Order: sequence, then structure tokens, then C-alpha cells
Amino acid sequence: MISMKKAVAMFAAAITVIFPMNSCSSKKSSSDTAKAENELTVTFFDVGKADSILLRTDNSTVIIDCGEKGDGKEIVSTLGEQGVDTVDYLIITHYDKDHVGGAAKVIKDLDVKNVFAPAYVEESDEVAKYEKALAEKGIEPTLLTSDVSFELDGISYTINAPEKDYYGEDDDNDFSLVTKVVHGGNTLLFAGDAMEQRLEEIMDIGTCTLLKLPYHGRELANLEEFLNAVQPKCVVVCTSNSEFDSDVQNLLLEKNIPTYSTCFNGKITASSDGAQITMTTEKGI
Repeated sequence: MISMKKAVAMFAAAITVIFPMNSCSSKKSSSDTAKAENELTVTFFDVGKADSILLRTDNSTVIIDCGEKGDGKEIVSTLGEQGVDTVDYLIITHYDKDHVGGAAKVIKDLDVKNVFAPAYVEESDEVAKYEKALAEKGIEPTLLTSDVSFELDGISYTINAPEKDYYGEDDDNDFSLVTKVVHGGNTLLFAGDAMEQRLEEIMDIGTCTLLKLPYHGRELANLEEFLNAVQPKCVVVCTSNSEFDSDVQNLLLEKNIPTYSTCFNGKITASSDGAQITMTTEKGI
């Protein structure tokens, strides 16, 4: 019998062989799609089984989730190195500690202009610290019950809100805000921790160039249907070795979708010029 550690190593080796690409193109070829005026850089921080994602152009900053307690420091440090102290939009997909945990640090240390979050209640130490940081800065978050769109630096953002006010006991993941970003000919889709009910709601959201896989790569009954619907050219998984389900790994391999995961590749950077997306990783591919 193959040990879990060996199986993980085998998958990492397999993905390197099958997916040697370091870029993923939109439906139109790069020669047919005019490059956007500004480059969009998306950083997926390596924070284990957690989401911490930074989207930057020369003139805009958007954050989607902040990882767990302590993970906000890396976001603040990264922006500080770039001479940035302002966040245009902070999007908290839902209130689990591996998404909201580092938000208090980000809010305290940076000038956050707008905060979007789902309209449900969860009690935890992490949420309490997040809410305290908001109050101390006088920030009133926008709790979404319907979709909202905005544009920054020529990039279109649409945040898809959950359609229900109750998904079942302990099904808070299905409140996840889902963010669709359109940059030239590229579409990037960030699916939070959407589970089966939420995936059904966004099944018609449209195709994408890059997909941030939902729920840290855990198995979901309708994940294959969702992948067939959104047809990603490449996938990023924010996860740990133990959370990245082997059946999901096999599904991505079978579909021949170039896949990058923080557990195998460390910090991942996706750079979109509007025509294609170039992937850079700390290790692996």
C-alpha cells in the first residue's frame, strides 16, 4: 500500500510532467487579444489550508481573504515593499478563521477604503478581532445580499452574493462571496469555499481563464460539473497536503488542466497582461 506521503510526492511529480506550461491563455489567442493598459498581478500566499490573495495593478489594490491569525503580516509586508499603504477593496468571502483570521492586522495597518462581506453572523475570536478593527477605523462593511460590480484601473470586478439566507447547519461555506475579475481577454474566478449548494448557484457564471478552486481542493459532488461549466485554462488551489483530496487531484489530471497549488508550489503569482496569464511559483513547476 502506498503511504500518503509517497502518494503526494507522486502527484507532485506527475503534475510536473503533465503540466509543464507556465502560462494559460484566454479563449482568444494572445495575437488576437489586445493587451490591457495595465498588468494585473495576483499573489496567492502560501498559508496552508487558507486563502490569502492579493490583486495589484500600478494604481489599485484588492485583497480577497487574509488567511489565519498571523497571516495578515505577509500581506502588509508585501504591500509595504511596494510602497503601498492603501487597499481599495477588502473582500472577505466568509467568516471561517482561515479566511478572516488575518483581516484585523490588514485593517489596522493599512488604509482600507471599502470592505465587502457576506450577510450572515458567525461568532469566533477571529471575527471579533476583525469587527473590532473595523470599528476602531470607523469602517462600515457592506454586507452583500445581491451582486455588486465595480471597476478599478480598467479592470472589471463582479462579486456574486449568496442567494439564500440559510444553507443548513454548519454550511457557512456556502455563504462564500465569489469574485469574477475581467482583465482584457482574461477572466479570473475566485470561488472562496463554495460547496455544492453554492456551486449550483454559480454554475452559469461563465467560463474563465484562471480558477481559484473552491474549498481548498476538497472533494465536492458537483465539482466536475462545475469545471465543465467554467472551463478553466488553469487552476490554483490554496491548500495543504492533507486537504488536497486525491480524487480531486486525479480529476484535474484527467482533464489535463494545468494546476498550481500552494502545498506543492509555495507562493504562486499569476501575471495577466490581458491576453495571457503567466504563472510564477516558488517551487515545482
